Amino acid sequence: MLMKDYIADFTNHLKDAIEIGSKTNLKANKKEFTNVLICGLGGSGIGGSIVNDIISIKSNIPIISNKDYSIPNFVNESTLVIANSYSGNTEETISALGKCEERGAEIAIITSGGKLKEIALAKNYTHIIIPGGHPPRAMFGYAFTELFFILNHYAIIDNSFLNDFSKSIILLDQNKEEIKKEAVQIAKKMFKNTPVIYVAEGFEGVAVRFKQQLNENSKTLAWHNVIPEMNHNELLGWRTNVNNLSVIYFRNKCDYSRNKTRIDINKKVISKYTDNITEVWSQGDSLIEKTLYHIHIGDWASWYLSDANKVDAIEIDVIDFLKSELAKI
Repeated sequence: MLMKDYIADFTNHLKDAIEIGSKTNLKANKKEFTNVLICGLGGSGIGGSIVNDIISIKSNIPIISNKDYSIPNFVNESTLVIANSYSGNTEETISALGKCEERGAEIAIITSGGKLKEIALAKNYTHIIIPGGHPPRAMFGYAFTELFFILNHYAIIDNSFLNDFSKSIILLDQNKEEIKKEAVQIAKKMFKNTPVIYVAEGFEGVAVRFKQQLNENSKTLAWHNVIPEMNHNELLGWRTNVNNLSVIYFRNKCDYSRNKTRIDINKKVISKYTDNITEVWSQGDSLIEKTLYHIHIGDWASWYLSDANKVDAIEIDVIDFLKSELAKI
């Protein structure tokens, strides 16, 4: 399959993930938790970041995304740990999981196989198994969706996410041609330029996902920042080294009013140095709908840019080389 085939199949991934999550028989739980740690990297790890963006404003306990070999010192018996690795062999996630086990944390696992599946079965951990054999970043719809099922199972969130996902699927299917057309225009403005991605606070995961897709699919560098934080530092950087940049704002009608105003002022400042500025407005009512809408546009834009750059969107030779070198140590 080509990456564009995976992207085109995104809503089918979401539907299948909902079916898998609904049919998976998760073991009973009576524990109460004081915090949640989601361990994962890359295409698996970004789901934890985005879930945190979506539910942190309603959750009564903190949810932290962990992307390292080590773990925070707060992890203990009252921590719910979700190890999320598509391959099941991500060494950083496996290392972090081992440390969490030593602290007596409650463990849940989302994977397609590998060592994590072996651990889940051997130790009877709560787990959801998703289809394997594909690029992890292309299977975002699966791992992301199952995070909500795990959090619902442990009573961290209610089941209203199911309706939000269903509405997201309808929204994306109804607007698929418009989404692709907008993505084509974004890709054209990024071609032979360095993308600069800005979002309002609460949507940083969307920006990181887009940056990662540009890195992996389009084989290009990009950076992102968040408003209002970037107003206190990066905005001053718009004076030198500003050639060949393409600015993309992912915007939402629900963005905090003062941040909306900040973005408008930012555009006035930045427009003195470049006219290559694009605004991408989300659609939908819920945070899940808005998030998935932006992610889908970003995924398509990364594909169209990969085509313009004449690169193989699936190839990850440098990452494979890194892993092979690490395996020698």
